[in-house]
Amino acid sequence: MRLSFSGEIWYWRGPSPFYFVTVPEEQCRDLREVSAALSYGWGCLPCTVTLGGSTWRTSMFPKDGGYIVPLKAKVRRAEEVDDGMVVDLRLEMDVAPA
Repeated sequence: MRLSFSGEIWYWRGPSPFYFVTVPEEQCRDLREVSAALSYGWGCLPCTVTLGGSTWRTSMFPKDGGYIVPLKAKVRRAEEVDDGMVVDLRLEMDVAPA
């Protein structure tokens, strides 16, 4: 499964500070349809993310009925992006055959 979308980077202080992009609702509907085949627990969905020239493996987290994508610090530095900026993300997930 492949998804492409734009979203604003936001900062979460949490117990572990991190930066995220929220997956738009339209793509979340698609993700919910395949989440049982993708999730490895707690609703997290493993994926490969591309932002500009950077590609990395991570997991989306469920939040408020949708999903959020974490942005690694080294990726934010390499791509020169920060809190409040809108970025284009491409996600790829392996869906197990039914």
